[in-house]
Amino acid sequence: MSETGTAPRGSRTGRVLRRTALGAVLMVLLLLGGTGFRVWQVARSDDRRPVDMIVVLGAAQYHGKPTPVLRARLEQALELYNEGLTEHVVTVGGSQVGDEYTEAETGRLWLAKQGVPENKITDVETGADTLGSMKAVATLARERGWSSALIVSDPWHSMRARTMAGDFGLDAWASPTRSGPMVQTRATQFHYIFRETGGLLYYRLTHAPAEVLSDRLG
Repeated sequence: MSETGTAPRGSRTGRVLRRTALGAVLMVLLLLGGTGFRVWQVARSDDRRPVDMIVVLGAAQYHGKPTPVLRARLEQALELYNEGLTEHVVTVGGSQVGDEYTEAETGRLWLAKQGVPENKITDVETGADTLGSMKAVATLARERGWSSALIVSDPWHSMRARTMAGDFGLDAWASPTRSGPMVQTRATQFHYIFRETGGLLYYRLTHAPAEVLSDRLG
């Protein structure tokens, strides 16, 4: 202390800076923790209910055959359709260079083989990422006068997909898959919770597609 009994200005400034930095770190940790908890919470929930449409988000396919990830989503959608929760199923997803089939077309063909009438299935063959896919689905919904949707995707992806659907004006709920590669091990679950937490925060901050960031985190 100085002769006047007051603390040096430099030490007070240092304490303020340290407290400010600590407060900022705590806020970031709370934000990350809160977002991660919501991703986990929605992943564990199944909000199935009557809706205008079931939306099956795309995943990779090989020559018109669904990969295990896509098949798990399609099986979930088929279960919801057979429960009578909707009359319409929308399959979503484009294609990679050289692909003969799109993800959406593959989904439509698979569902038709399981007995879903073809006139009840609409394939939306656009969208290279979740944001583009949900925008295309929202456009379709407006054209047909639909307003509510059950989003079918992997558990950890459900919160981000549902959020995007809501931002495009849909009343959206999630009914995640309960099978497939994405839910097989604890390590896989932790990996995708971490990845989707970053992807969701990036989307909320930028309203831009989060797949690029998710890929970097993955």
